[in-house]
Amino acid sequence: MMGMTRASGEKPVTPAATTAGHHGGAPSAKRTAALTLGALGVVYGDIGTNVLFAMKETFLSPHHTIEVLEANVLGVLSLVFWSLVLVITVKYLMFVMRADNDGEGGVLALAALTDNPADDPPGNERPAVVPRKDGTVPRIGVLFLLGLFGTALLYGDGVITPAISVLAAVEGITITAPGFEPYVVPTAIAILIALFAIQRKGTATIGKVFGPVMVVWFFTIAALGTIQIAKRPEVFKAINPVYAFQYFSNNGAKGFLSMGAIFLVACGGEALYADMGHFGRRPIQLGWTFLVFPALVLAYFGMGAMLIGDPSTIDNPTFRMAPSWMLLPLVALATMATVIASQALISGAYSLTVQAMQLGYAPRMRVVHTSSDAEGQIYLPAVNAALMVACIGLVLGFRSSSNLAAAYGLAVTNTMVITTILFYVVARRRFRWTALKAGSICAVLLLIEGTYFGANLFKIPDGGWFPLLVGVILLIVFTTWNTGRRLVAEHIASGRLPLSQFVADLAANDVPRVEGVNVYLFSKSGGTPSALLTSLRHAGSLHSTELVVSVVTERIPRVLPARRLDHTSLGDGFHQIVLHYGFMEQPDVPRDLAAHNLGKFAFDPDLASYVLGRETLLITDRPGMVKWRERLFATMSRNATPAANYFNLPIDRVIDIGLRVEL
Repeated sequence: MMGMTRASGEKPVTPAATTAGHHGGAPSAKRTAALTLGALGVVYGDIGTNVLFAMKETFLSPHHTIEVLEANVLGVLSLVFWSLVLVITVKYLMFVMRADNDGEGGVLALAALTDNPADDPPGNERPAVVPRKDGTVPRIGVLFLLGLFGTALLYGDGVITPAISVLAAVEGITITAPGFEPYVVPTAIAILIALFAIQRKGTATIGKVFGPVMVVWFFTIAALGTIQIAKRPEVFKAINPVYAFQYFSNNGAKGFLSMGAIFLVACGGEALYADMGHFGRRPIQLGWTFLVFPALVLAYFGMGAMLIGDPSTIDNPTFRMAPSWMLLPLVALATMATVIASQALISGAYSLTVQAMQLGYAPRMRVVHTSSDAEGQIYLPAVNAALMVACIGLVLGFRSSSNLAAAYGLAVTNTMVITTILFYVVARRRFRWTALKAGSICAVLLLIEGTYFGANLFKIPDGGWFPLLVGVILLIVFTTWNTGRRLVAEHIASGRLPLSQFVADLAANDVPRVEGVNVYLFSKSGGTPSALLTSLRHAGSLHSTELVVSVVTERIPRVLPARRLDHTSLGDGFHQIVLHYGFMEQPDVPRDLAAHNLGKFAFDPDLASYVLGRETLLITDRPGMVKWRERLFATMSRNATPAANYFNLPIDRVIDIGLRVEL
């Protein structure tokens, strides 16, 4: 569900996976198989575990009650089948996955593509996010704001997914042990606490069993479904879409409302696109075509066949398909599968947050790399703690998967609609599709997803407000941080002396120079840092070598090493350097300065001093933001991870120079 960019969820843990897609060239058959296995665990864990509650909620939702009759069951199965075909297979696998941002997918990466017209030069020469030539930060475009909102919404459903999945799995025990019901919530909370507690260890170990466990899960639900289908093979009549239309004519408004639950079968499908850069398009397609899609169809149709014969099994159809001797092993397998699905979403939240930080929409946070081999395996303590508290709060507040299902799906349908809108823009600008071709395809998709979205709107009073609230709050945070940084940059840039003029003026004055290297980090390329002017004013001297370094994040996932650094020698020991990073990369200023040719000057990161300007923000009545947003920005700025940590500077060689900024 987190196209979060599960979006950018973490990199696969296998070495083969880390070289997938656009970075590793065309993978061999062996590597493709390994990537496909990895995708089964990371990409399909979410959509694969929705079988635990989707069918039940379709008939027994608090919003409606659909009578378990053969005609209704066939109608629901027809909607399930065509939802999987049209939303997942056609939209994502056939069309949306063609819109990759340097191999990466997800709504945020797609939104970044909308700013790049089709005739952009290839490679890493796309426009940067910040800064402009005048040093200011550009305002957020409407399309990128739309993508940002879609990303923010995914955090809400990303919190819901672990809670509802674990609850649904644990509830299976109550079928044979009704007395266990009072312990469902405490058990689910214990599992969630354990899940979040192990995040600091990284997922390399548990990740090795992701794929195999999900393979067992998919084969298991397919086998259970096949057994039921063998008793009533006529259930396959539901493939005929006529049954879907009859379902609506028979149930009217209740049939429309039930689509909010039927859509649950497709929740998690956006992960196919979000994780494309981690596994490559082909492994994801292979996993869906040859295992996941057939297994889901067999599972749902098996439930339908069972319900036609015994409507009472609607209380928990997934576990009711299993013989009594298999129930506890199935609960254990389901719990493992839900933990895997949750793990992928949690990791996706980490990666999404890093993307937001790199693109300038979130304050710096501590990022812990948990693997020396897989770049994408990261852990953010602050995000982990927030997710854990939110998940536990949801379990305590809703107390059952049925209650929580009311909050599930609304944000995903919203994000899918946003993805379709952004895809239309990309198809027109980058693929040069005609308006008729792009419009007809996207119109059909919007009709389907818009219907699902409309049905999900009725969930708002019973829990659907939660992901919307999370999305709105995070959108406010993202835009406030971006606007605040823009105002700070404009304040610093106003009246700033060009660096070239400063160097020229310096040559006309006899300023003492001492041996050593100073590195000034400054956002405005070509400007003179305030810290440099302050240092000169107080010390009355400069070092023999002065580097002014600007870090620019491009709207592409990664920058080629050859394009990492732009260097201009200004003479008299001054060097202007611009370091370029993609939004999936973690800046490392000392490493990249040492790795590149700076002319006759050889940079030694252990001998340099790093000078940073530390802003003290003052709330004022000046035009910019309303006061409550200024206070929010100031609070985030105070609590952000220090720039020295974020840019991987050696702490014992960092000098902070204060700067007062009026907002």
